[in-house]
Amino acid sequence: MPEFIESRARLRTWLASVYSLFIVYASLSPFTGWRNQGLHFIDVLLQPLLATYTAFDSVLNLIAYMPFGLLLCLALRTRLGALSSLVVACALGSALSVSMEFLQMYLPTRISSNLDMLTNSTGTLIGALLALSITRWTRLYNRLTAWRDHTFLHGKKMDFGLVLLALWMFGQINPSLPMLGNVFISTVAHRPFVAPVSSPFNMWESTAVMLNLLMLGTLLLTVLRIPAVVINALLLVLACVALAKFITAMILVKSSAMLLWMNSEAMLGILLGSVILLVTRRYTHVNVIRFGILQTLCYIVVAHLVLDSRTPAAAMSIYHWHYGHLLNYNGLAQTITLVFPALLLLHLYRVRNG
Repeated sequence: MPEFIESRARLRTWLASVYSLFIVYASLSPFTGWRNQGLHFIDVLLQPLLATYTAFDSVLNLIAYMPFGLLLCLALRTRLGALSSLVVACALGSALSVSMEFLQMYLPTRISSNLDMLTNSTGTLIGALLALSITRWTRLYNRLTAWRDHTFLHGKKMDFGLVLLALWMFGQINPSLPMLGNVFISTVAHRPFVAPVSSPFNMWESTAVMLNLLMLGTLLLTVLRIPAVVINALLLVLACVALAKFITAMILVKSSAMLLWMNSEAMLGILLGSVILLVTRRYTHVNVIRFGILQTLCYIVVAHLVLDSRTPAAAMSIYHWHYGHLLNYNGLAQTITLVFPALLLLHLYRVRNG
């Protein structure tokens, strides 16, 4: 198999694997209180199909498994035929769903449901069918793959870097997070009709945002074919994140806190980080790696030893969405921000020799 085709298959496999971990996290969070509740899985399978039905849960389960089916089928399609890819993707998606529902029997806060298995499997099927459709849209598919081949480097190390990029973007979509920052809940969100007490400008928050942006910029410098376009790539990534933040804020967040993520500390941090990145892109590969390691270590110190990292539950007060899924969403986003620096250090170590 040619290297560029192998790289595509590897990247899709990575993305599907990471997304499956998202599903496990959302299905089993908060991973506490495990105990045998005297339930039998056969009873879950044989219960009336609509016994636990809610329209919201059914739609959410359907949508949640669609990307998994899409990514998995795209990965399989590079090695198998269309029908085989569809069957294997659906089988794996169904197996994952059944496993999650089985384990949920041991979590008092979760409810096992045969309808969830059905909607999850259906979502996987829809995603897999969409993947097969995309591969048949020859012109669009060829343009997308050509853009990927022209923009990013190939290889196992680069595929891991692209997965990190997707992971970072997913973690930043949470509207309770300031742009490139940690969880930050202001008094305006808690008391929207009371004039807030003016608080001094926090330079440490700007520093954390600046370092976060530099980590992202370093990651882009290691995966782009042309490092000189790193600022353009960075602006594109930030624009996509900002748009996603705004849309999710409109859907999930109280109107009084809809622009909570856009604060002066974040804007200054982005400006300073962009200026430093303009200089960094002229460094040699070795110096880029060294500087990336230094700024990542500094970010870890600032984020965990200087700034106060709030718990996921602290962000719940700004949401008007009353479903419990948001606590899992906030917890997942915060977990990603916690592990990203460590994964970036691993990536920088792997690509240190070019």
